[in-house]
Order: sequence, then structure tokens, then C-alpha cells
Amino acid sequence: MEKNQLKKQAYELIRGLKGENYSFGLDVLDSVGQHAAKCGNSALVIANPQLHQPIVDRIISSLKNYQVVISGEKILPNAKPNTPREDVYRLESYILHFKPDCIVIIGGGSSIDAAKIANVLATLGVYSPEIDTYLGAGLVTEGLKQTGKKLFPLVAVEMAASSGSHLTRYAVVTDPIAGQKKLIIDDAIVPDRAIFDYTVTTTAPKELTIDGAMDGLSHGLESFYGVSQEKAESLKKISLTGLELILDYTKKAIENPMDLDAREGLGLGTDLGGFAIMICGTNGAHLASYSLVDISSHGRACGIMNIYYTVFFAPAIENRVRLFGNLLKEKGFIASDLSRLQGKDLGIEVAGGLTRFYQSVDFPTKLSDLPGFNDQYIERTLQAAKDPQLEMKLKSLPIQINASEIDEYMAPILEAAKTGNFDLIKMKE
Repeated sequence: MEKNQLKKQAYELIRGLKGENYSFGLDVLDSVGQHAAKCGNSALVIANPQLHQPIVDRIISSLKNYQVVISGEKILPNAKPNTPREDVYRLESYILHFKPDCIVIIGGGSSIDAAKIANVLATLGVYSPEIDTYLGAGLVTEGLKQTGKKLFPLVAVEMAASSGSHLTRYAVVTDPIAGQKKLIIDDAIVPDRAIFDYTVTTTAPKELTIDGAMDGLSHGLESFYGVSQEKAESLKKISLTGLELILDYTKKAIENPMDLDAREGLGLGTDLGGFAIMICGTNGAHLASYSLVDISSHGRACGIMNIYYTVFFAPAIENRVRLFGNLLKEKGFIASDLSRLQGKDLGIEVAGGLTRFYQSVDFPTKLSDLPGFNDQYIERTLQAAKDPQLEMKLKSLPIQINASEIDEYMAPILEAAKTGNFDLIKMKE
């Protein structure tokens, strides 16, 4: 699709999905105060001023312009990457001490996830003060029903084109000792209001830009692969528009970080990835990434694994794999006539096109490319896949694998991802 038309379509889709509660695009940062003022008179502001000082200063000025008082009269530090448990409990203590009308979280996905979970703990601590109580799907809503309590209004100011956390019901937390991520899924934790000024991403390092783009690509692709037939049509335009934007603009953003056209394209693409996973969650690649947290960024692990899951899934979802393949072909990453291919052969060709896209932006294509990777991570991933708290990822697979089949089918996918050898993938009849 012509690039300006593609962006126009993306803006229309996002406005239709989120409405006035979301300010997004170029130069919208000063709207933070307006959003916060609709949530109360005081705001707990959580950020990393050392990393984002000019941006934080603008946000504070915006809050003051709308007579929103800064709780505690200071900016409080946000969470480290991958949302360590201890940072969640620290943020919970800020909320309990300062008792704001609302929370303004400024950061990327990890910081926003931490604020979501801290909000839950600060509100439902009497019901249960433990994070583990809420791991899984719908358990925050259950706690709110049991207690009659309401979460603090949360205003999320996104700083990275990546996770879409400012728009979604998902929050990930990491146990650093076990090296394992766990997940909360609940409509109750969707931020009440969100702001993403795509211009703030111009200062993002190259690796963050690439990994964030691949996280967004993984959201769009995994949800499209896994969605039920009943919801497929409503998701198709969201996913394919987001995927095309990411294919078009990732390299441009890397080559010229200050290119606002490229940053806007990536921001729109990853936002659509966030909306895609609100319709259908992620699956195999995300599940694997949760066990690679100590050697890889999230987007990097997901991106690699989606090459190999494309091959495994292809026989069950040929039309969807072919549609994605046609996008890759349009962008010059596939030469073959995909209409002549079926099943695993189709999957291998499309996976090859995705591999060539990754290579065009210097992104790794197999697990052995990750420094520190060894076979213990395969074993850790297989064990995590059997954890009932991550069962929703198995349920989202377009080819169903139950816990007793994980070693038979998932292990070969991981071995293929380690070596780059598609022949190792065992197909499920």
C-alpha cells in the first residue's frame, strides 16, 4: 500500500479502537496534563529523569498547567528492564505512602507493566499482597469484585515503540533469581488514559529500536496466526497494517534515528500490534521468550522464534501465512510464487523471507546467535511451557499442543531455532 495511505489507515484504526482516551502521533506530549486532570487533582509521577530529563520536564510543566499537583513534590524512579519483582513492590510502596488521585507512569513497557501491577497490589493488598495471586487471566477483576475496590486511575506515557503496554491488558513480571517471566492478563489493568508522542523515540538506541520493532511485529504476527476464525476478519486489517508499517520503516529508523516519518511509522505499527493482542493473545514465540530473559531482550527472543513457528503453523493456517508472505514478497524479501506452495514448504519459504528481512536490519535469526545461549535454555523453556500459569500461551497456538506433547513438538522447534535448520521441526499431523 502507498505509504501515506497506509499511515492514514493506521490512524483511523487506532482512533476507532481507543477514542479520546489516547493521544498519539507527533508532538502530542503536552496533552499529558489534560489527561491527568481528568483523573484527579494530584498525580504520582514515576519516571527516569536521568534518561528522559527534557521530556519529564515538559510533562511536569503540562501537569502544572492543568493544576495537577505532583504527589510528594518529586519524581519517583521507575522499574528496571523486564520488570523485576522488587521494583513492583517498590512502586507499590510509593502509591501507599503518597495516596495520589492518579498515577502517571513515564517509560517503556517494563515500567508501565510495573506500574500496572503495583497499582493492583496497592489496591488489593488486603485481599492478597502477593503478585503470584494475580498471575494468569482475570484474577485482578476477581479480586476487585470480591472487595468492591477500584484501581487508581493510571495514565501511561509511552517512551518506546515496542510492547504496546500503554494500550493493553497484559503485564509481565520477572523473577530474577529463576530467570523466568510470568504474566497477568486482565482488562482491569488497561491504562485509563495513554499518550505516545512518537517524537520521543528519536533518542532510542539502535538496539532498542530494532528489538522494539520486532516485539511489535511479533504481536501482530502471533495474534494473526492464532486468532479464531470468528475474529479473524476483524483482526486482519489491524495486524497486516501494523506488520507492513514495521517492514517499511524499521530500516529507515535505524539508518536515520531523527527521521520523524520513520519514527511515526514504527510507532503506528507497534501500536497496532498492541491492539492486535487485545483481540487475540500471543503464543509460542512469546512463551519461549519468557525463559530467555537473562540473555536476550524480549523483542529479540520473540522475533527469532517466530521464524520457526511460522514453519510449524503453516499447514494449519496456510491462508494467513501466505498473506504475510505476500507482504514480504511485496517488500522484496521473497521471490517465489507463494500460490504454488502449501504446508511446510509454504512455511519454509515465508520463514526464509522473514529471515531475510531480519538480516537487512542486522537482527539475529537463530538462538545460537544470542551471547550466552546454551541447551539449558531449551530445557527451561520446555519446563515453563508446562506451567499452568502460562497455559494461555498454549491455548493460543493455531496448532494445539497439550502439556504432554510439549517435549515431542516444542523441543524440535527450539532445536531448529538453535541451529537454523528447518528440517528439525516435527510437524503435527
